[in-house]
Amino acid sequence: MSFKTSLRAVSIPLRLGFFQFLAVNCTGASQLFMNPSCVGFQKAAQNLKPVVPIKFCISSRTDAGVHALCNSAHLDIQRAPGKPALSEKQLIYSLNYHLKPDILNAYRVTNSFHARFSALSRTYIYRLLMGCTHYSEIPVFEKDLCWAPAGGYLNVPAMQDAAQFLLGTHDFSTFRSLNSETPFQSPVRTILQVDIRPSSGFLSHHYEHRGLEFWELKFRSRSFVYRQVRRMVGALVAVGQGKLTPLHIKKLLEIKDARAFPPNAMAPPSGLFLKSVEYDEAGT
Repeated sequence: MSFKTSLRAVSIPLRLGFFQFLAVNCTGASQLFMNPSCVGFQKAAQNLKPVVPIKFCISSRTDAGVHALCNSAHLDIQRAPGKPALSEKQLIYSLNYHLKPDILNAYRVTNSFHARFSALSRTYIYRLLMGCTHYSEIPVFEKDLCWAPAGGYLNVPAMQDAAQFLLGTHDFSTFRSLNSETPFQSPVRTILQVDIRPSSGFLSHHYEHRGLEFWELKFRSRSFVYRQVRRMVGALVAVGQGKLTPLHIKKLLEIKDARAFPPNAMAPPSGLFLKSVEYDEAGT
C-alpha cells in the first residue's frame, strides 16, 4: 500500500477482525478492553506503534461469563511516517501475540462500515446439560461452559413448541433486563431462527454410560435486547421443567413488562456463546 506523503502518517483502512474467547479467562466482550485479568485490545494495539490511540468498535457487547466463538470489531490504525502499512496477516499475528482472545481473521472494509450497525444478524447458542442431579456431576471439562438445570431431564418437545412463539417480530419487554439504556432502546426485535437440537460434549463418548445429554438452543436475530437470550432460555427451561406451559411464553410476550418475568428464571451466562456475526460481503 502506498503512503499518502513521505511526511504524513500512514492511515490503514478500517479493518474488521473476528475473534474468540472463553469468559473463564476474560470477563466478556463488554469489558474486554479494560479488564486487568486479560490483556486488552487497547494495550495490544499500542504495540503496533500508532500515531493516535486506536479506537475499537465491537459488534456485540456480551456480559461477564458469556463466551464468543466468533465476535467482531473494527479498528482504524494510523502508522508513523516511514512505517509501512500492516497487512491483514501481520495485524492478526501482531495482536494475537499480546492477546488472550484469539484473532481469527481480519479484512479491509469500507469507511462507511461499522462492526455493530452493519451486522445483518447475530447468532447465539446456549448449551444445556441434562441428566445431572447435582452440579458436582457436570464433567470437569464442561464446567462454566454449559448449564445443568436442576431436576435432571427436560421435556424437550414442550420446549420446542414454546420456542415457536418467540419467532417473528415482537415486543420483548418481558424478556429484557432493565439497565440505564432501557429508556432509549426499542424492545421490538425480530427472531429469525430458534432451534433446539441435541449436541455433544467434550470427550462425551468416554462417559456415555452416565446418560448425560447435551442440547443446544440456537437464536438468530439482527440484534437482541439486554439479556434477552438468557431470559428466553430460562423461560424455555421452565417449560421443560413443567413450571410453565408453552402458552405461558405467548402470554409473557403479550404482557410487555420486564417485572412479569418469572423470578430467578434467567439462565446463567456460562452456557451462552456468541456463535457468529453475519455481514453483507459487499461491505467487507
